[in-house]
Amino acid sequence: MKVLVINCGSSSLKYQLIDSDTENVLAKGLCERIGIDGRLVYQKAGLDKEITEAPMPTHKEAIQMVLDALTNEKTGAIKSLSEVEAIGHRVVHGGEKFASSTLINDDVIKAVEECNELAPLHNPANLIGIRVCAELMPGVPQVAVFDTAFHQTMPPKAFLYGLPLKYYKDYKVRRYGFHGTSHSFVSKRAVEFLGLDKDNSKVIVCHLGNGSSISAVVNGKCIDTTMGLTPLEGMIMGTRSGNIDPAIMEYVAKKENLDIKGIMNVLNKKSGLFGLSGDLSSDLRDLESAAGEGNENAKHALEVLAYDVAKFVGGYVAAMNGVDAIVFTAGIGENSGTVRKMVVQYFGYLGITLDEEANNTRGEEIVISTPDSKVKVAVIPTNEELAICRDTVALVK
Repeated sequence: MKVLVINCGSSSLKYQLIDSDTENVLAKGLCERIGIDGRLVYQKAGLDKEITEAPMPTHKEAIQMVLDALTNEKTGAIKSLSEVEAIGHRVVHGGEKFASSTLINDDVIKAVEECNELAPLHNPANLIGIRVCAELMPGVPQVAVFDTAFHQTMPPKAFLYGLPLKYYKDYKVRRYGFHGTSHSFVSKRAVEFLGLDKDNSKVIVCHLGNGSSISAVVNGKCIDTTMGLTPLEGMIMGTRSGNIDPAIMEYVAKKENLDIKGIMNVLNKKSGLFGLSGDLSSDLRDLESAAGEGNENAKHALEVLAYDVAKFVGGYVAAMNGVDAIVFTAGIGENSGTVRKMVVQYFGYLGITLDEEANNTRGEEIVISTPDSKVKVAVIPTNEELAICRDTVALVK
């Protein structure tokens, strides 16, 4: 079965065409600057990237260009759209309504719309992608795969905030968590790769990238995660602050004469590694380079990042009453041996020793703890598109 995986952002669209039988990517790419001027990147497996600059006033034009590229006579991955048997969509927020992926129908669309308030930048864009695909490829089954679904197994003690209960009952203010597709994929793969018992396993997944989150997974089910009502909660990220004293918002607002919108802009776009480094960069590669050249701000930003990860991991070891494996994934987790080393140095109490040579590997599935370590530490590249494809096939077949 050929599955088209779509991930719509507010002004962008990522896509992959996957053969579910072999799990090979037949073609992939992205559309950028939708609503501005438009840019399509397309790459058929085994060929170089093709870049096309063309107007994309809306997501409809963007998706149409993707479909045209996929069926192009010279470099298309398929001869006809009839070869696409299902479409899988990443949907950011499913609230409490969806604890798993689901076939899309009118009721599902309505339920996703009701979650728009919880993810105003993402859900509306996701819905646009769903509606456009239904229009351009009528009759092809579509599946929604939710970022929040994997975390719906969290118990109340993990998802409730210390706020008036009416905020949860009336407005659904609670911890939801994000990156669920990645956490689900990586935690399952960790059990397979490390030879753990899926029915008796405790795994901590550290999804570290520009957006970062950590999850505690017991026997394949999430019991806690760091992101909350929104992706702002939790650990320090590229430009997001992560956890702070809430009173800071009022204090800084008065000092800087900012309204709530201005404060939220600071917390989401001007904080994190970017803010801590003195506005140097939110890109870890830049910070590692600057720290190596003696930049103290960059050094401190890296230290705060590693310390943050170590504290959350330690908390989840306590929450699970033990741990079998700690796994690094996503852009930073998969590629930065520096950050991994800085984090693992805190885990001596768990009987973990780092394999320095293995830790120098980038982007590969590998164990980076020594054989005599009591807890295994590994790097497992995430593959959210493949996870979406698998869920789509399971529901469509």
